[in-house]
Amino acid sequence: MAAHPAIETIAAIATAPGGIGGIGIIRISGPQALTVLRAVFVPQARNADFISHKLYYGTIVDEEGAVIDEALAVYMRAPRTYTREDIVELQCHGSYLVLEEILRKVLELGVRHADPGEFTKRAFLAGRIDLTRAEAVLDLLQAQTDISARLAASQLRGALFDILEEIRQELIGILGLLEVAIDFPEDDVEIFDGALAVERVRSQVMAPLEELIAMSDQGKILREGVRVAIVGRPNVGKSSLLNGLLREERALVTALPGTTRDTIEECIAVRGIPFHLVDTAGIRVHEDPVEALGIERARQKMEAADLVLFVVDANNGVGAGDSELFQLLQDKNRLVILNKQDLVTPDQLTDLKTLFSGEEVVSISARNGQGLDALQEAMFLRVVDVRGARIREQMTCAPNARHRSVLNKTLATCRRFNAAVAEGSSVDLLAVELQLALDYLSDITGVTTSEEVLDAVFSRFCIGK
Repeated sequence: MAAHPAIETIAAIATAPGGIGGIGIIRISGPQALTVLRAVFVPQARNADFISHKLYYGTIVDEEGAVIDEALAVYMRAPRTYTREDIVELQCHGSYLVLEEILRKVLELGVRHADPGEFTKRAFLAGRIDLTRAEAVLDLLQAQTDISARLAASQLRGALFDILEEIRQELIGILGLLEVAIDFPEDDVEIFDGALAVERVRSQVMAPLEELIAMSDQGKILREGVRVAIVGRPNVGKSSLLNGLLREERALVTALPGTTRDTIEECIAVRGIPFHLVDTAGIRVHEDPVEALGIERARQKMEAADLVLFVVDANNGVGAGDSELFQLLQDKNRLVILNKQDLVTPDQLTDLKTLFSGEEVVSISARNGQGLDALQEAMFLRVVDVRGARIREQMTCAPNARHRSVLNKTLATCRRFNAAVAEGSSVDLLAVELQLALDYLSDITGVTTSEEVLDAVFSRFCIGK
């Protein structure tokens, strides 16, 4: 398969920057890929003919023939490649300095540096994958838990596309009947049964659309996680709680008030959901300007949080500062945490809980780990209940925010269609509504997606993918 001469050859480092690894990969895609390979790579076997999809051992050399690195090289002939173009991959040692030097040599041969996500975009434009699979590639790269990774892998295999295709075929079937009715308006036989069409749209189109939209709530949690702010007065045990949840000494813990002067952020997974924990500065009246900055940042994190863990020192009881801070949380999704339960009696804990009547209260000892498992379970259930989504063990796909917006438009169009049938609207108008619904679904899979949307999708990818 000959490559079109107008297609630019692109290249990029395909392995993540910032560290030292055993292997680093440079990817080249386009009509000049094999020419570039012959220019920079000297195979150990003389007169190597670079058979497609076969690894060759050799060296990477500069223009003077000096060796830059040992490497394995593979040439993959189109169309049996990721982009359906000729592709070369150079597998070198993982030093980023070496990789950048090799890439520079490649680019000097007239190859263009790839844009973020351009390899995957080319795969999409070549018809190798649809847009839902392309977006699943990004989800897989960014997965933070095993559940989110499995979800992305399922979507990469076409789980979302298959559901959308079933819906699309149902709409096409109904639209076909409408178009026949439009073409033969005087036929004595009733071609279009409105009541049957309404039922088909309700059960075969709207119901699965509503299910997909519900899945998107769960997908957002699994992809992005939950922002959790740990707030309270100084020395109530916020940093100890962070360390306890992380099971490591991440935050400095002292008896001196005001030790935490900036936010500390870490992530844990609870039943497959990423919880982004933020340990904030203790909020109190202050004079130290540095501590004041930390307190202001704590307030900002508190406002942006999906869930707030309001920590109270059970040993010292609830003071005026606790009450004032709690008032600031009235509109927040929150859990009350009574810390240092090991220092008080059960009766004292009961009395403290009565002060937070109507609130969900969890008693713990961050220092010795008591109650932390129960706290994690409460965090999970609190987020799931408030978001209105049940995390299912067998989820096969989860539409993202872009998908959700388009699915809602499709659902609204279907509702208008059913209402128009009930009102006795013309078959021409009904056909317009169904065609609009089909256009929306095509926007999700990428059949009719605008270039602006495509640019927005692929710009989120890393360079080299």
